[in-house]
Amino acid sequence: MKKILISFLLCVSVAAFAQEDFTVTVTDYESNQPISELSIQLTNDARGLSFEQTTSSQGKVIFKSIPALDGYQVFFEGNDLYGPAFTEKVDVRSNQSPSIQLRLAPSLGNEQQLEEITLSNTTSAKINRRDAEVSFELKAEEIEEIPVEARDVTRVLYRLPNVTQATGFFPEAANVSINGGNPLFTSYLIDNLDNNENFLGGQRFAIPSGFVKDITVLTSNYSAEYGLTSNGIIDITTKSGTNNLTGEVFFITRPGPSIDGKSEFAQRDLSGNQVKDGFARYQAGFGVGGALVEDKTFFYLNFEHTTDVKDNLLNVPELGVSETVRGENNFEYFSAKIDQKWNSNVRSSLRANVGLVGIERQGGGLDGGATFQSAGNKQERNSLNLALKNSYTIGAISGESNIQYSRFKWGYATPNNPESPQVVVRDPLQQTIAVLGHPGYVFDENESTLQFQQKFKYYLDNHTLKAGLNFITSDHELFGGGNPNGNYTVELTQTQLEALQARNLNAGFDINDLPSDVSVVNYNVELRPTSFGKTHNISSFYVEDLWAASEDLNITFGLRYDYDNLSKGGSDKGDYNNLAPRFNFNYQLTNNSVIRGGYGIAYDKISYAIYSDALQQNTTSDDYRAQIQELVNQGILPADTDIDKVTFAGNISANVANVDYLQGPSGASLQDQREGVFSNERRILNPNGYQNPYSHQFSIGYQLQVENDKLFFVDVFHNRGEKLFRLRNLNAAATFPIDENFDASNVRSIEEADSTRPIPIVNGVGIINGQEVSGVARNVIVSETEGKSRYYAASFNYQKTKGMDNYSYRLNYTLSSLENDTEDINFRPQDANNYANEYGPSINDRRHNINGIFNYYPFKGTSVTLASLLQSGQPINRIPDASIYGTTDLNGDGSGFGDAYVGNSDRSPGESRNSDRLPWSFNFDLGVQHQFAIGTASKIEIRADIFNVFNVENLSGYSNNSTQSNQIQVGPASSGVFVQRNAGPPRQFQFGARYLF
Repeated sequence: MKKILISFLLCVSVAAFAQEDFTVTVTDYESNQPISELSIQLTNDARGLSFEQTTSSQGKVIFKSIPALDGYQVFFEGNDLYGPAFTEKVDVRSNQSPSIQLRLAPSLGNEQQLEEITLSNTTSAKINRRDAEVSFELKAEEIEEIPVEARDVTRVLYRLPNVTQATGFFPEAANVSINGGNPLFTSYLIDNLDNNENFLGGQRFAIPSGFVKDITVLTSNYSAEYGLTSNGIIDITTKSGTNNLTGEVFFITRPGPSIDGKSEFAQRDLSGNQVKDGFARYQAGFGVGGALVEDKTFFYLNFEHTTDVKDNLLNVPELGVSETVRGENNFEYFSAKIDQKWNSNVRSSLRANVGLVGIERQGGGLDGGATFQSAGNKQERNSLNLALKNSYTIGAISGESNIQYSRFKWGYATPNNPESPQVVVRDPLQQTIAVLGHPGYVFDENESTLQFQQKFKYYLDNHTLKAGLNFITSDHELFGGGNPNGNYTVELTQTQLEALQARNLNAGFDINDLPSDVSVVNYNVELRPTSFGKTHNISSFYVEDLWAASEDLNITFGLRYDYDNLSKGGSDKGDYNNLAPRFNFNYQLTNNSVIRGGYGIAYDKISYAIYSDALQQNTTSDDYRAQIQELVNQGILPADTDIDKVTFAGNISANVANVDYLQGPSGASLQDQREGVFSNERRILNPNGYQNPYSHQFSIGYQLQVENDKLFFVDVFHNRGEKLFRLRNLNAAATFPIDENFDASNVRSIEEADSTRPIPIVNGVGIINGQEVSGVARNVIVSETEGKSRYYAASFNYQKTKGMDNYSYRLNYTLSSLENDTEDINFRPQDANNYANEYGPSINDRRHNINGIFNYYPFKGTSVTLASLLQSGQPINRIPDASIYGTTDLNGDGSGFGDAYVGNSDRSPGESRNSDRLPWSFNFDLGVQHQFAIGTASKIEIRADIFNVFNVENLSGYSNNSTQSNQIQVGPASSGVFVQRNAGPPRQFQFGARYLF
């Protein structure tokens, strides 16, 4: 891959970003008929750009392959029949092809001036006259006014329709959900190029707002050019330089709990991890853009640094230790972009993004913990994007040739002491009083990705034909599993404990401070400390025709094809039938209204994590292979299953008895133990391969341009998700239905459940053909793509831009429902493989979502922004009450874990999945800023943001980790029992200052 990139760089000096089309329809003001043979100009003064085209028989001109910039204007100089006219300034985003209408009035003679008529609606509240794409956008100016924590653009996305704050399944999971879907399946783009962390999902480079020109969220009926998700797309258009030198220098602080509202519950930092006492944030950076050569070469630079300070409490009374342990999170993001205009037909650009993120786990805990600093570690999420594109126009053809190289390093727990074993210290009562030395596991994932993109457009009189291909190849390497240095559990005698107490220990307590003769009660070590992975290739092709059937009707036909090599799984054949037709229409009812709608199929890519899990949690031992063969013999796996293809020598740890402290044998000396290790769970690659999940997407909508600065629109959606990811247990215990009459006497023991498995488990060994086999797994898991979801929504929107007034606003109400029978790649059913009983509301389902942003400009330089978010409650999964049943695992299959990580634990008798609801959440944020002019071109801005102004304790609605949320409750809804585990942020303050030039 590196050789390919270097060769490309030697051949291409610079490459370009997205270049768009701009369609202008010219009509007679009185008759509304198209006007042909008129010369129309499109200019952009900030870049020194000027284009001229002549209208067709339909009164249209298409300005082809223009850069995605702000500040375009359309001009008509006038003639004997029509007076001169020009539009307001129009902003163009990445991969957008705007279409506007210019209505010309009769000429009034030579005395008429160009400035006398300004026609067409070109504000941000503009009607879509081109297609049925359901998309919503925020411009940089709007983002700067909205109260947003730490300039994090993801925290403004849920201000848009069909986007909500998400419940994820691990702390760092993406925090926004589109159409109620799993946030990991959203596609993130920068300038229409891939920006996805391709192991699990979410952003690779967390782009800060200082480099954002605008953000667009596409939720339905988008072009066949977009793919690799059946959820939604977030595309960010980056800033570019102009002929004028402009920029900013800023500082932001979050003082934290010292002035914030009080809450006994932990909050989340920018990474999604919990923080509590001592939290404060300091943030600074700059952005600057301008011209290296006027009208030809432009640049933009942005750098932003954030430090989060946080305190944990290390509290171990048994050792006499109680002290605060301070930690830091550091986020550094650097971006640079160069744009080059070679001539009127060829333009180029180069973009680089570098992200360095370190999330410290310094020891202790939010409310006290026994992890000492020696076992501390840091999560690293480092990213790199190098994107290059060329845009060109040759006659009636325009094209783009784009390439991007990316890297992402995810070190989930980079140890402070990488060569140390972990030591868990217990007191004479067998209570854990210290964790020393090492986190105890390894997860270090690296991916290198190369993307190539080729696009063409061909223009006929009333057809715009598009075609393109996209190829993404990602090399993944995961160094994971247990600790290659070994993990010890030791137990102190009373004498040894008292001796340690007498030493007045502190946070520096380490493994060498323990007596050498301490008793080792358990020792395990990783047997395969190595990295492994696979190259993930995705090939995509698309064709599309935008047919201007008449002056009022546009029809779009598209077809997309994707092939994902991971779909082979453990078979010889991949999923080759991923044809995705797209169709939509846009019909102009009047000059101020359109109706639009369409249908399309959209495919997901195969999540690399399901493939990686099937490698890592696998083994090639003879005993495990015998177990797989027995599953084939019983007809649970296909008769043609190739055991060599579905198994892999993954990670596994060996336990060794009777070792002395710090003298445990190495993993290399214990390789023979791989054969006989019994596992609670192992995985295999699916011998049938994997289907790419997909959705049927239907929508219809109406738009009305109420006035030039006011837009009303309503869209109705229905998405039918098919072939969604979930897990199947090939060695599941027999079904064990639980109804409302279930009582404690009906609980099935683990031993009873184990005896009903296809390969029974007795006393920790498997029974195959009457023989005891030790190296098997209680649960043999395979990922399958058989899930489904159903989404219905109606979104009502009303927008007003500032115009000539001193206020603007956006109002949205979305009524929606999402039900599914799987939430995530690791979802499994409560009872055996009975997915029929799992169909119910999604964990991210919202029935009612009311969103409003109101901006008030009382006098020049001042803006006051109130942003409100009202949401009905998210679903509650009701789990059994262990005080009644003695366990939460009512059917004895071992999956009744209390955290209900993906919502698949046993449920309280009589309750279905996600059958209850949290209360509504109410949130109002306020931002106030004022700019002081300094000279003619510079300003000083001061700003204050107040989040959750009314200090409402919200139990629902905010983005959170499912293991910490209130969406897991004990007992039936009728019990009225509600245990509060978390709450939304209390009232919080943020202050900032910027120098603008």
